[in-house]
Amino acid sequence: MTTTDGSSPLDVEIDALKGGSADLSQYAGQAVLIVNVASKCGLTPQYTGLEKLQEQYADQGFTVLGVPCNQFMGQEPGSAEEIAEFCSATYGVTFPLTEKVEVNGEGRHPLYQRLTGFADAEGHTGDIRWNFEKFLIGRDGEVVARFSPKTEPDSAEVVAAVEAQLG
Repeated sequence: MTTTDGSSPLDVEIDALKGGSADLSQYAGQAVLIVNVASKCGLTPQYTGLEKLQEQYADQGFTVLGVPCNQFMGQEPGSAEEIAEFCSATYGVTFPLTEKVEVNGEGRHPLYQRLTGFADAEGHTGDIRWNFEKFLIGRDGEVVARFSPKTEPDSAEVVAAVEAQLG
């Protein structure tokens, strides 16, 4: 799904966690799993599965993109430095992280304005339900799948969707 103006979610400007542009256009032609992440959530152990996907498929034109968000019960309260340290030290995260943004409401980041119209397998569109909701962007820059926060990154359905894009 591209937006009505024909642009991709990868056309959005967003900063990297450590400052400067995250330059999403560098992922054009790749498959990207965009995930709103948090350090103090019951689903935080999903970082392990996300890193596993990154390691397994990075050399095939795939990346995970973590997007920290503090909108769900304040479960990502840290500064950019604290988030980076937590992800690296606790989960060995090597995939890129963006600046902390809002994914719902009036302050919703433009990236999520472009993502939330896409339905998951159960037909859910609109607001992000919780931390670790996942969107798969295909090599063509379009959203091809949306997964519930409770869907593990290394689940058969996520892996199959990623592999289909890497084909």
